[in-house]
Amino acid sequence: MIVAFSVTPIGSGEDVGEAVAEAVRVVRDSGLPNRTDAMFTSIEGEWDEVMDVVKRAVDAVHAHTGRVSLVLKADLRDGVTDGLTAKVESVERHLGR
Repeated sequence: MIVAFSVTPIGSGEDVGEAVAEAVRVVRDSGLPNRTDAMFTSIEGEWDEVMDVVKRAVDAVHAHTGRVSLVLKADLRDGVTDGLTAKVESVERHLGR
């Protein structure tokens, strides 16, 4: 499965980079395939391992503040591996790049 998620501390001001970096650190340290962009972090793996990483990322942000916002989107598809790369490559192929 691929999960795209965003975790944001609420009530800690405008600069949330430090808390968000802690969440991204958890994801990167997991060893699972992942990507981070300006809006979401995507992670790929089996349900239990991905959800464990998401929970630990939320916990890392929660350590900075008493309230956290989590947005999560999941794509569950049997038999697919390396979906993070394959999906983007498919779009690029259709764009002729």
